[in-house]
This record gives sequence, C-alpha cells and structure tokens, in this order.
Amino acid sequence: MPKIMPISVLQDANEISETCHQTNEPIFITKNGYDDMVIMSVTAYERDFALVDVYRKLLVAERQINNGEVLDAQPVFERLREKYGY
Repeated sequence: MPKIMPISVLQDANEISETCHQTNEPIFITKNGYDDMVIMSVTAYERDFALVDVYRKLLVAERQINNGEVLDAQPVFERLREKYGY
C-alpha cells in the first residue's frame, strides 16, 4: 500500500530513505494537501521500470500480430540453427 506523507518529512532524509527501503514501495509526498511528488528506492524504480518495459514490448507484439506481421516459426528456427550451429 502506498504511503502518503506531507512535504515536511523531507527535512529528515534518513527517515524517508529507510521507509523507502523497508516498504519497497513509492512514497507520495503532498504539499498543502495536494499530490506533489513521488519518492522511491532505486530497487523499486528498477522493478517498476522493468515491468513497464515488458508491457510496452507486449503491446508492440500484440499490434504486430493484429497487423499480420508474423513469421512462420519453422523457417525462423532453421535460420537460427544454421547461424548459431544448434
């Protein structure tokens, strides 16, 4: 569950860092009661970015399938075997 904190907590960077690493989730910072920024650990960022990258590639693949941009597997595998000797 995301954690929401007021901007005043930024005065204690160690607390924010510890919370980010303990929860491995983003912390939503508010300013005057409104969303202002998001802080997260590098681990959480890399995990989330990797998921976005996978979803983006799946979307491209789905569009290619829908547009008929596909190849027969057998000839592709044969070319790979010839190229790499498997």
